[in-house]
Amino acid sequence: MAKRLTMYILIAMVVGIILGITLNKTVADPATLKDITGYISILTEIFLRLIKMIIAPLVFATLVVGISHMGDTAALGRVGARAIGWFLGASLLSLTLGLVMVNLLQPGVGADLVLPPEGASAGLSQGDFSLKQFITHLVPKSFFEAMATNEILQILVFSVFTGVAVTAVGEKAAPLVRGIEALAQVMLQITDYVMRFAPFAVFAAVTTALAEQGPTILISFGKFMGSFYLSMLVLWGVLLTLCFLVVGSRTGLLIRYIREPILLAFSTASSEAAFPRTLEALDRFGVPPRIASFVLPLGYSFNLDGSMIYCTFATMFIAQAYGVELTLWHQFTMLLILMVTSKGIAGVPRASLVIISSTLAFFDIPEAGLLLILAVDHFLDMGRSATNVVGNAVASVVVAKWETKYLDPIEPAEIEPAHAP
Repeated sequence: MAKRLTMYILIAMVVGIILGITLNKTVADPATLKDITGYISILTEIFLRLIKMIIAPLVFATLVVGISHMGDTAALGRVGARAIGWFLGASLLSLTLGLVMVNLLQPGVGADLVLPPEGASAGLSQGDFSLKQFITHLVPKSFFEAMATNEILQILVFSVFTGVAVTAVGEKAAPLVRGIEALAQVMLQITDYVMRFAPFAVFAAVTTALAEQGPTILISFGKFMGSFYLSMLVLWGVLLTLCFLVVGSRTGLLIRYIREPILLAFSTASSEAAFPRTLEALDRFGVPPRIASFVLPLGYSFNLDGSMIYCTFATMFIAQAYGVELTLWHQFTMLLILMVTSKGIAGVPRASLVIISSTLAFFDIPEAGLLLILAVDHFLDMGRSATNVVGNAVASVVVAKWETKYLDPIEPAEIEPAHAP
């Protein structure tokens, strides 16, 4: 099923590209084109809603079961500390690499782009970063509210309390654990059903993007987009090299297992869409469910490597386009600011743009520069989402190796029947 699904997604992308360009060239009236793409995008919207439907219960069930199987709170604290340590290091690496690559490639210098007026607004609410607001937001007012709004961090906090409590109660909680284990299996089966709709969603997403923007936008921003994608490939290389240093030649196997989640995240421009399949891929690779179900949800809030590299890269691109000179000290300050603010906006729509907007204001770079990259943000988000999947998969594998010393892989033959069509 996995190989066929990957093939179907690739076919859907090709067909979407052809249809999108055709619509862009043949439908002259913008209003008519918007109506057509609006109907086509229903497929993508339905798929993303289906993903959101299963994310919250899947995270809760797998996390509670995983913690209950850890056996003690000391193991939980140890895994959590190792995960946070890796996340901070990976974020610093991603931000720094973005700065290095944008200074080397200088995509904004001499760009033949029409700069928007300095007073123009990108229309994004900035909102000052508040440590108090971030910390208090971690704790859910209601478990059901957190589930309904897909607040992953709040679900994670409640799940940790539940898992620790289940461990403390012991044998009396065994029926509850078995029930939650059954819920996790049911949610994974529902995931299998939902993923069969993925090619249609990919087709709709690609068609809509190219029909509305047209292929010429990719040419106009070719240097910027090419430089950014090259930077992300370098980041992939660094992350996978670090993974190789920890798990050795099995890194190749990890790449093979996560290629479907990567493709899914790339084609839908949504890291969330790839979460269930990434969890399954890590299970196949040998990451214990108790670790994967804890590290992966945490990573979706604190380890968005693709978004991190984009923050420094895009900010410096806008500064270069406006001719704003930033000293080495300014860039170091920017890196520290982004390290802090990027951890406080989990769940914010278009979070990367919100962070960039506030950073531009801090360094007196015209916020209107965001209008330069908004036109191609969807195509950039595709790469960011795929990079986030790679970063979180590597993080889970590394933390699991540190914790267990040995990863016991599940052979494909053992799990194939569960995903048979």
